[in-house]
Amino acid sequence: MRTRKYGSSKHYVVVLHGGPAATGDAAPIAQGLSDSFTAIEPWQRGSGEEPLSVARHVEDLRSLIAGLDCDSPPALVGHSWGAMLALCYAAAHPNTVGPIALVGSGTFDVASRVRMKEILRERTDQPLQQRLAEVAASASNAAELHMKRHKLTRDLSVYDRLAPWPENEEFEPLDVRAHRETWDDMMRLESDGTYPAAFARITSDVLMLHGDYDPHPGPMIYESLRPFIQRLEYRGLDRCGHSPWLERFARAEFFSLLKTWLLARSLGRHD
Repeated sequence: MRTRKYGSSKHYVVVLHGGPAATGDAAPIAQGLSDSFTAIEPWQRGSGEEPLSVARHVEDLRSLIAGLDCDSPPALVGHSWGAMLALCYAAAHPNTVGPIALVGSGTFDVASRVRMKEILRERTDQPLQQRLAEVAASASNAAELHMKRHKLTRDLSVYDRLAPWPENEEFEPLDVRAHRETWDDMMRLESDGTYPAAFARITSDVLMLHGDYDPHPGPMIYESLRPFIQRLEYRGLDRCGHSPWLERFARAEFFSLLKTWLLARSLGRHD
């Protein structure tokens, strides 16, 4: 895996991007934590000769964490799909990870996913529907279609952007096959009952930070996880969408809560 490193603290945090396969999108979180932590941002494995699986991503993360030069198990912060991967890792290797923060976590049951799709449909007006139809008809490949759809729909998950989207922004090319293979395996593991039941093995403190405007229904996701995770906390962020660091009203509170919570637990305090 390609990795990027920010900061030089003795306290380590591994920051996991979403997607799956949205490489690079966790950089703002890692950068925002770098004044208090050494933040490691891995880019998860892409597609190759063998189909990707959740187990493969977990093993990659185990190898990465085992190679870190830190005195105690690192914290994990995951965004969206990365939050899901953080829990899968902690269930498989509970003694190798410190506190875990889930930012805009993905869903773990059918009801939550249905509700998320309903929210997005409710926010998609007729002009946007027309533009999406035009994009679907004109895109030359799956990666191009995904990127164009993403640019058209990303404001559906933002309450109030702190800054405009850059005019000439560049994206890492989406590995569509990596996205599909990873997500299909996650859905298989949820449908056969592996997750979230396996999360009962997690021994870390776990914090959910979730915007109240996030289409992923935070309270429903929390309720689906609460029976399985021993020490699970939920903090809702007002006037905040799926990516708190983008938000005018929530960015400062998000980083303050996240740093305070992680540092307290990294230092062994729970106040």
